[in-house]
Amino acid sequence: MRVMVLIKATEDSEAGVMPSTELIQAMAAYNQEVLDAGILLDGDGLKPTSQGKRVAFEGDSRTVMDGPFDPTSELVAGFWLWQVKDMDQAIEWVKRCPNPMSGPSEVEVRPLYEPDDFAEAMAREAGG
Repeated sequence: MRVMVLIKATEDSEAGVMPSTELIQAMAAYNQEVLDAGILLDGDGLKPTSQGKRVAFEGDSRTVMDGPFDPTSELVAGFWLWQVKDMDQAIEWVKRCPNPMSGPSEVEVRPLYEPDDFAEAMAREAGG
């Protein structure tokens, strides 16, 4: 099962405050553990939304919006893409993670859709 592990943004991450040297080293060591365990597929930190854009869709219309975006608690500051046996394994690895921010923070874990998830819907549409 693939999961996306989302590191939620904080006021500091949205302000572009860089992590301490200690946190960078701790996260590098943790990333190496996850890599060595064979579950890390990809991962990275994201720059603040002040450097990003959003595109709103409505019918044929596209509207481009400049960051920053609110609310901060709903934004993502970084991510990992992991291949795990189940959600329990993903949670166990998240619990081992150093706090990704200098203060209180949250990490969200969400499964990705796999091709088999669409099989039933595709069969219904095909008349099966």
